[in-house]
Amino acid sequence: MQGTIATFDTGTRTGTLLLDDGTPLEFGAEAFQRSGLRLLRLGQRVTVESDATGVVWRVLIPGVA
Repeated sequence: MQGTIATFDTGTRTGTLLLDDGTPLEFGAEAFQRSGLRLLRLGQRVTVESDATGVVWRVLIPGVA
């Protein structure tokens, strides 16, 4: 799934993104930690991986391995 970062709290490392269909989706600090990233910007495009229950497991920048 892909979306755009709507909020990101650098202190808690949590945030929300808007999926391409406009649905908001929250991600926790664990999902951000698994990405290996240090920062996300508002409006930044991301790809998210989720587990079987739909919880965001990892947040990635498209094209960055």
